[in-house]
Amino acid sequence: MKEYKVEGHVSSFLPADKNWKLVWSDEFDGTELDKSKWDYRLCMMGRRHHTWGTEGVEIDGNSNAVFTVYEKDGMICSSQLQTGYNYMDAEPDNGALFDGGLVWPIGKLQEHKFLHRYGYYECRCKLQQKKGWWSAFWLQSPVIGSSLNPEVSGIENDIMESFEPGNCFAHYNHYNGYGVDHQHAIAGNGMDLNKEEFHTFGLLWTEEGYTFYVDGKEDGHIPGPVSKIPQFILLTTEVDGYRKAEHAPTEDAKLAVGDKFIVDYVRVFDIIE
Repeated sequence: MKEYKVEGHVSSFLPADKNWKLVWSDEFDGTELDKSKWDYRLCMMGRRHHTWGTEGVEIDGNSNAVFTVYEKDGMICSSQLQTGYNYMDAEPDNGALFDGGLVWPIGKLQEHKFLHRYGYYECRCKLQQKKGWWSAFWLQSPVIGSSLNPEVSGIENDIMESFEPGNCFAHYNHYNGYGVDHQHAIAGNGMDLNKEEFHTFGLLWTEEGYTFYVDGKEDGHIPGPVSKIPQFILLTTEVDGYRKAEHAPTEDAKLAVGDKFIVDYVRVFDIIE
């Protein structure tokens, strides 16, 4: 890996066999979330997810975005950030009917804040300390599952998922939607990390496939299929329990209130030809 210095901030370490330029980043300077770069993800598959809120991210004045588990109206909540939007997430207007009683199933679409194709995507973060919620850094397609060709409909790239404190799951690519046609590919085997320290997670996306990195070391490769369309970035957290039949937080989730997932930066680099 080669060092890429960012003035006033921790350096990146990028694949050494290429030359790079920084094309997008958020160092989370200041005390306010940069809404020109991020929006809150509040809906999933056309429904408002009431435990995903806008109160769970603080820009702390020390160049960190701090995600916190919090309680509101009897629910255990956290927040998700994204630089774009998946068309299936948009919440429809229940009163919007066509003649004949047909409901248009997609809500109002929004302009993306940042989409990008290929390059190196990197996040430096400190994982959550307690059980009961999880964190992730990933890429998503605005139109995933709209066809059976992931080259044109895109791929979900799970660069980092931590479902247990100090443990990172294997890297998954998901494509062809989330129904009967769903497919996936896996890289790496997952690993335990020191949850008291910051760690760096990266993805090199090229026409030849996807290579994943943890703390500057390669951690698996998926040769394909490869999305050929621009995608967006997500930083997400979620508490345990609400996706289960009970739609209620687990006891661990209740005990996790106040716990934090801390992000130092997100950066995107392009290869200089």
